[in-house]
Amino acid sequence: MDESTRPLADRFRRELDALGVRGTGAHVVVALSGGMDSVALLHLLRFAVEDDGLALTAAHFDHGMRAGSAADAHWVAGLCRAWGVPLRTARAGHPPRTEAEARDARYAFLRGIQAEAGATHLATAHHADDQAETVLFRVLRGTGVRGLAGIPPADGTGLVRPLLPFWRDELRAYARAAGLRWRPDPTNRMLEPSRNRLRHRVLPQAERVAPGARRALVRLAALAREDEAAWEAVLAPLVAESAREENGALLLVRDRFAAYDWPVAARVLRLLLRRLGAAPDRAGTRLALEFISNASSGRTLRLAGGVRITTEFGTARVERGPGPEPPPPDAPLLIPAVPGEGGLALGGARFAARWTAGVDAPADARWTLRVSADPARFPLLLRGWLPGDRIRTHAGTRTLKKLLGEARVPLRARLAVPVLADAHGTVLWVAGVAAAADAGPRPGEPAITLSIYDA
Repeated sequence: MDESTRPLADRFRRELDALGVRGTGAHVVVALSGGMDSVALLHLLRFAVEDDGLALTAAHFDHGMRAGSAADAHWVAGLCRAWGVPLRTARAGHPPRTEAEARDARYAFLRGIQAEAGATHLATAHHADDQAETVLFRVLRGTGVRGLAGIPPADGTGLVRPLLPFWRDELRAYARAAGLRWRPDPTNRMLEPSRNRLRHRVLPQAERVAPGARRALVRLAALAREDEAAWEAVLAPLVAESAREENGALLLVRDRFAAYDWPVAARVLRLLLRRLGAAPDRAGTRLALEFISNASSGRTLRLAGGVRITTEFGTARVERGPGPEPPPPDAPLLIPAVPGEGGLALGGARFAARWTAGVDAPADARWTLRVSADPARFPLLLRGWLPGDRIRTHAGTRTLKKLLGEARVPLRARLAVPVLADAHGTVLWVAGVAAAADAGPRPGEPAITLSIYDA
């Protein structure tokens, strides 16, 4: 290593140590566009880390958005051959229409290579100038404190950005001192993209108005990250008492959110939603909080990003995705007047049933009912509840919808509640909830014991 490049290389090694990359037997996929930044990153990782256990794989994605991009892929392949670095390449099936589409396609490719290679890390060449541009762009768009934190050095999934402490000028000086060559990207000089206008016009003007503006923006990002870390530590007990995870969803305690001051509730909710990969804006957060606090049970709110919030009595269930698949068709069970057993399926749940002339309820049964064996009632039918179902209890006739609601049975669980009806369709029993006033036998009347088990 040339002495003129040693100070930056020393700092780079310290940054890798801080990121937990060096000396850990890491395998790093390096995003390599062929530009100066990524070439310098690959050179540092290949020749300056002083870690024989570090494995590298370069990855180049051709977006196909400009003429000559295929030549970049060819040039990158030659560079990797010369440096002894394995290279994986891909080209977009069709040119992305926007910068956001290009970024999504690029990261999908890079993450795919990371997974295929079994790599521990994915390294990109974002540097301090990128950080300053990102923070300024977010300020102009009215971001919150989390947005001011800018580009994180690492994201917890193996993505690392070891060049973030370095400025473009010092990376270029390193590259020139090391005799590196790279592929210039002519689109970086175009003023149409918003980021380029910030880089070539707004930031230079800001430096003239407030010398050191770039460094101040980077410092602002560091302060915002510290604030966010402090907030997460302070909010941890509130998160623990107000939510739990269940089958990939979040169950929120509605009373807790209603009791918090709005700014605190908003931060707790956004912190929880980030677990699902969602990031609602201020309006979306306010709408969600009002819904969680005030909506009646059984309501659903859909937010941007595929987030669904469903109220279930004292909880609000938060999920992300297309929604649960409908359960398979029910398989009800017909019960004749003679003892027997059988199976049924309701709302995706499977049960076994047994009916006998015995009086004692089996200890292992989930639900048991002693029911009149009046022949006029048979055959009985074990099924799911239907719209319009009613049951006559000692407290009067009730709809099953109201009865299940008063019993606080969540909507998603109601489909799996067995309902016993007689040959005339009269509801005799809602398992685990209520029996009809005349379901049991009269004195001296024959009866059967119906028991239901989880299959």
